[in-house]
Amino acid sequence: MTNIEDINKENFEKMQTSKKIPVFFAGDIVRVGVRIVEGKRERIQYFEGLCIAKKSRSVNSSFTVRKISFGEGVERTFALYSPIISSIKVIRSGSVKRAKLYYLRDRTGKSARIAEKIKRKMGIEIDVKTDLEEEKVEKELKETSEEKIETKKIETKKKEVKKTLQNKDLEKKK
Repeated sequence: MTNIEDINKENFEKMQTSKKIPVFFAGDIVRVGVRIVEGKRERIQYFEGLCIAKKSRSVNSSFTVRKISFGEGVERTFALYSPIISSIKVIRSGSVKRAKLYYLRDRTGKSARIAEKIKRKMGIEIDVKTDLEEEKVEKELKETSEEKIETKKIETKKKEVKKTLQNKDLEKKK
């Protein structure tokens, strides 16, 4: 006889392989695509807001998203592995020091803002090019520079011709 925990573990492993869920935390602005069934039609409605809480309990994981809609605070709690959720996209990462941001319920305006987390990349990215690639790049640069020089010469000749024609027209009028 298997107990519920064993069944949940098996289901959880299946769900993890089938669904791609991004890494997000409380304080992140998240866009959740929710499947809505209206009669026979099915559509996706996006709910975008601040993730104020996240609960990690394997199959029973959930997260709460809060947004301000027409001046009213609206909160919605989603089960992380629910079939209702079609997509989760992290719009912006917030820098917070708490796991649950319930204090934001009482705040409005500037006091309810959260600073953006700046992601730093350590190290230097270097593109390694082979000798053949460098030669190709040099040839292209030479060709483009030669073409530019030729076009400049042609433009200066055209200007000179126009000036001489204008001078001849002025002489004829006198």
